[in-house]
Amino acid sequence: MSLENFFNPKSVAIVGASGQKGKVGYEILKNMIDAGYKGKIFPINPKSETIEGLQCYADLAALRQTPDLVIIIVPAKIVPGIMQQCAQVGVKSVIIITAGFKEVGKAGRELENQIVQIARQAGIRIIGPNCLGLIVPANKLNASFGGNLPAAGAIGYLSQSGAL
Repeated sequence: MSLENFFNPKSVAIVGASGQKGKVGYEILKNMIDAGYKGKIFPINPKSETIEGLQCYADLAALRQTPDLVIIIVPAKIVPGIMQQCAQVGVKSVIIITAGFKEVGKAGRELENQIVQIARQAGIRIIGPNCLGLIVPANKLNASFGGNLPAAGAIGYLSQSGAL
C-alpha cells in the first residue's frame, strides 16, 4: 500500500477543525492555509458553516468525494466512529492527532484496539494516535500543530515522539 497520500495528498479533510484560536483543530487548519497548501482543504465541524473562509462540512460523507488524507482531532471516545466514517467513504490515509489511547491505561488501550481493527479491515494506514502530525515542506503540507512550515531542503526527519 502506498504512502503517497500522506506525503503528497491532493485533498485533506480536518475532522475537528475549529475556528477558536488556541485549539489544535484551529492551529492545524491555519498551518495548512499559511503554508500555502495547494490541494483542497475540507474542515469538518458540524457546528460551523465556515472557518477561515473555507466551507465546513458536517461529516466526511457530506464531502461527496474521498479525501486523500484525513486528520483527526476530536476526543478519543469519538475517534472509532470517525474511523468508521473513513472506512465507509474509502479513505486510505489517516493521521490521528488525538491523545487518550493506550498511554492513559486500559480504557484508552481498548479504544486504540478498536481503531486498529477498523483500519486493518478497511486497509487504512494510520500515523498516530497522540502525534504531532506530518510536515512536508516540499509540498507545502503542514498537517501539524508544530508551528510554521520549515524551508524545503534535502534533509528528512522522522520521530515517534510527539515532542520531537
